[in-house]
Amino acid sequence: MIVDEGVNPFEVGVATEVFGLPRPELGRAAPLYELTLCTPAPDLRMNHGFFSMTGTAGLDAVDSADTLIVPGRPDNVVPRTAPVLDAIRRTHARGARVASFCTGAFALAEAGLLDGRRATTHWRWVDEFRALHPRVLLEPDVLYVDEGDVLTAAGSAAALDLGLYLVRCDHGAEVANSVSRRLVFAAHRDGGQRQFVERPLPVVPDASLAPVIAWAQERLDRPLVVADLAARAAVSPATLHRRFRAELGTTPLAWLLAERTALACRLIERGEERLDVVAARTGLGTAANLRFHVKRVTGLSPSAYRRRFGGRAAC
Repeated sequence: MIVDEGVNPFEVGVATEVFGLPRPELGRAAPLYELTLCTPAPDLRMNHGFFSMTGTAGLDAVDSADTLIVPGRPDNVVPRTAPVLDAIRRTHARGARVASFCTGAFALAEAGLLDGRRATTHWRWVDEFRALHPRVLLEPDVLYVDEGDVLTAAGSAAALDLGLYLVRCDHGAEVANSVSRRLVFAAHRDGGQRQFVERPLPVVPDASLAPVIAWAQERLDRPLVVADLAARAAVSPATLHRRFRAELGTTPLAWLLAERTALACRLIERGEERLDVVAARTGLGTAANLRFHVKRVTGLSPSAYRRRFGGRAAC
């Protein structure tokens, strides 16, 4: 990650949290990645001088990076320095993946990586970005854009969305969802376009729903209906509906269908190619019904989903 003069400390923290720390939630003592912070100067002041950074690597560290992250800074109309832009260009030129957080898209555009490509940035800077970089196909209503070897995230919090997306591309949905739960951050947020990251199971604040949820998750291959859930919870269907709405923000039927579809996606990711088997094991019934719901949730057919997220293939 390039930490330039005046960058946003929050985005540096996002990269450190997602890519640089151990992952005890996965039973790992080591991080999923090796993260290096590199700066154009040995003593660098961050946004508004609240923080300074020392002891970092120089910009030549980008020459060994598989992924380069460029965070944003508030003075977007001020051009980046030549060494920073050169580091971005040569990293991309040798085939590494380059991603920007928030207004880091300005740096990628200045380096020439975004001409003729889709990208996004913080909504407050849309007009300035378009004026400075008219050849970029800016999409201001999304959380992030994946152009293969170049990815851009919108505001600072969208750095978490893109970070989890990269984890999912590299390590699969289950790992990304585990990381999102550890962060107490949704693995998916609607942002004007479909993003292919599973929703984590929401935290259940009322323990009264926890037993019935656990019970249902162990029986997704069976023909469960709302009445079955209500009977298990020893309440009426109307009461169960009110509790689901209050505690999970959804209905029992919608939750059950989402769980079935999420399980189907996990089975596909793990290599199960027989759609009739996936449909049977998830309670979705038929391959046609499975195709409908996977497409509805992810925007991809089961075969396309398998190609995108099966195994550990990179984006």
